[in-house]
Amino acid sequence: MDKVLEMRNKRAKLIADMRGLLDVAEAEKRSMSAEERESYGKMEKDLDSLTSEIKIQERQAALEAELRDLPPAPAPGNLGATPEERKLRAFRGYLQTGNAAEYRALANDSDAAGGYLHAAEQFVARLIQGLNNQVFVRGLATVLPVTSSDSLGCPSLTDPAVPTWTTEIAPPSEDSTMAFGRRELKPFQLSKLIKVSMKLLRTSALPVENLIADRFAYIFGITQENAFLNGSGSTEPLGVFTASSDGVSTARDVSTGNEKTAVTADGLIEAKFALKGQYRAKARWIFHRDLVKMISKLKDGEGQYLWKPGLMANEPDMLLGIPLLESEYAPNTCTTGMYVGILGDFSYYWIAELQNLEIQRLNELYAGTSQVGFIGRGYWDGAPVLAEAFSRVKLA
Repeated sequence: MDKVLEMRNKRAKLIADMRGLLDVAEAEKRSMSAEERESYGKMEKDLDSLTSEIKIQERQAALEAELRDLPPAPAPGNLGATPEERKLRAFRGYLQTGNAAEYRALANDSDAAGGYLHAAEQFVARLIQGLNNQVFVRGLATVLPVTSSDSLGCPSLTDPAVPTWTTEIAPPSEDSTMAFGRRELKPFQLSKLIKVSMKLLRTSALPVENLIADRFAYIFGITQENAFLNGSGSTEPLGVFTASSDGVSTARDVSTGNEKTAVTADGLIEAKFALKGQYRAKARWIFHRDLVKMISKLKDGEGQYLWKPGLMANEPDMLLGIPLLESEYAPNTCTTGMYVGILGDFSYYWIAELQNLEIQRLNELYAGTSQVGFIGRGYWDGAPVLAEAFSRVKLA
């Protein structure tokens, strides 16, 4: 049996056993005994560990598939069959040795002085795939490349009020609510330094750009994910958990039915139906794992659990029939008036991107520790562009 599938089946059994303890106590109209609480707590820890391991295994499988797709090593004296493969191999040589001469001869988008190089297209494609696999907001959002200007205008429209029924000769009522707005996305610089040992660069069995792309995918990915969820909108993306008239306003907050320190089944149902049906078709819930743990114990009025675990590989957990995604960057402070989750169609989150990633190699700065530094730079901005496509879960 597939290892991930076996682990998911084990996870499903753990969840069933945990729910069994809850159901017994509920049926007998009592709290769990000390022994039951101890058993439940142990299973909870096992569940967290197993869930983390499943994510690691799925990520590893994605990396192995990516490695299989790499072009084969060139024969001596042959830089590659296609121009793009030749540029990728020359770029790999720059990362490994710092010699940019070959890449400059093949590419017209490199710094003439060799201080930095724009990454080869295949490298950037691998980095983007890594971002999509590592974190999920980017994969759900609408990504718009900015190429000919330094900003992207996002028009917005406030709909007119509904028309009124009148007699044939009566004048129509004049509308005063329809308005056009404009949100400007201006990519801001995001940069990061990683250090790699000289020995690893010279002896690694893997192509060195694969190692560096994976590390950049992780550190750039988590930074962007945090900003897409929590960013202030000032010199960084505007996050969906930041109340703003330029993004998701407080009018989209749903606290009805929730308690001061916990979400409830009624509160989640209110949040679901605060979204119009056309948005729910593509919507996703986002919660921190602490909230998922809380939600996993909730039942509807018919005694059915709201949360259902995904059983197949890469199959998401479901909440009220909608996929649920866990993020370490979602809020998890359960006190009155705090945001604790969101439901939305993230295709209405727009990301403006200057796609060409710059890589700068630092040969001398870390020579004393036998390391080489690599600085990656990119430019991104993002914001929700349609507030009604989101429903933000708030405590009472």
